[in-house]
Amino acid sequence: MRRIHSVTWKEDKWYVAKALELEIASQGKTQKEALDNLKEALELYFEDQSKVELSPVSKPKLQDLSIQVNA
Repeated sequence: MRRIHSVTWKEDKWYVAKALELEIASQGKTQKEALDNLKEALELYFEDQSKVELSPVSKPKLQDLSIQVNA
């Protein structure tokens, strides 16, 4: 059993769920559906990999950043 951190957010009509340790994301019409789809995507990913190195994530914190963007 592996423990993966994820973050979810809403984009227009869809919820997006993204794994923090891997570059894997999924979507759904509800937050639960997005997380269920992410879980399935992760299980399929690990099924095809013999050894996967996860980037360590400890106590993730969601924060807003303000940046200057030159248009």
